[in-house]
Amino acid sequence: MPAGNRNFAPSMDSIQAFYPLLHQPSRMVITTHQKPDGDALGSSLGLYHFLVRLGHTVTVISPTNWPDFLNWLPGIETVINFESQREKSRQLIADAQYIFCLDFNILHRTKHLEPLLEAAPAKKILIDHHQEPQVAAFDWGISDTSKSSTCEMVYDFIVDSGHDGLLHPDMATCLYAGVMTDTGSFRFPATTASVHRMVARLKDTGIQHAPIHDAIFDNFLENRLRFIGFVLLNRMDVLYEFNTALMYITKADLQRFQIKTGDTEGLVNYLLSIQGIRFAALAIDRDEERKWSFRSKGDFDVNSFARMNFEGGGHKNAAGGRSSDSLEMTVNKFREILPSYLNQLQ
Repeated sequence: MPAGNRNFAPSMDSIQAFYPLLHQPSRMVITTHQKPDGDALGSSLGLYHFLVRLGHTVTVISPTNWPDFLNWLPGIETVINFESQREKSRQLIADAQYIFCLDFNILHRTKHLEPLLEAAPAKKILIDHHQEPQVAAFDWGISDTSKSSTCEMVYDFIVDSGHDGLLHPDMATCLYAGVMTDTGSFRFPATTASVHRMVARLKDTGIQHAPIHDAIFDNFLENRLRFIGFVLLNRMDVLYEFNTALMYITKADLQRFQIKTGDTEGLVNYLLSIQGIRFAALAIDRDEERKWSFRSKGDFDVNSFARMNFEGGGHKNAAGGRSSDSLEMTVNKFREILPSYLNQLQ
């Protein structure tokens, strides 16, 4: 990113400094990373409902489409897909006074939205829990890798700014959906006591958790289950000498089973369920590039692995990456560099 861009702040101020501005009705945009997941959309819509209740004019803009299994979220009908509504998105971003950036901390994670965010005159607020933020791109913000999810951080933002009383079922439903998905249904290590206290407060608004779980995890078509069976049987390699499991999915596989956005969600986690496996990697052949998902157990740092080898990043135990190489070439690269991590993986 160009360090001299006049729209970039020299440093990021604490998000607490933004709290007084919540009481001045403003034009606001909320955006998140491309191909948003449950935490990205849940936090965006949870914040949307909160800001609307404070009297702000708010629009959520997603850089791309999102999974069908999230189409039930309260307020989803108001979300704008930048790829299909570019001119409207450009105007909203140009007119915004504030832009909230949720669940990403580097502008290029917004894909084709990046140049518009760079050029926008609006002040930018970061709320995110990934490592190594691009702090110069934001005016206010909080980056906390200890947090389970961006939804937990939006909840903290609401409570810490003194607006706990504004919590209501629509807001709570969105935040619960996001924290549930990002914690693996509350089984990942980041599920702290504060997460459970948050869930209890959200439940106090009257939401029912079982229908939320069903809408996200029990709402797929038959072809997805057949696809999962196919790739587990035909596209999985278990490299026991490195305590690693690798899966690669071709474009033909995606077309054969009519796979849509979100249908590969969570697939990489199947690999970690194998006894002794500490490192799981999934490569998917997309139209523009090859997308990587990395997961690990214990001390193996997939954030560093992704940043060093596959132009990615994320968390210590969950990260993503990309490659412009062919699927065969990027998978071969993965195999070739794996021996250099032998000591860490054993």
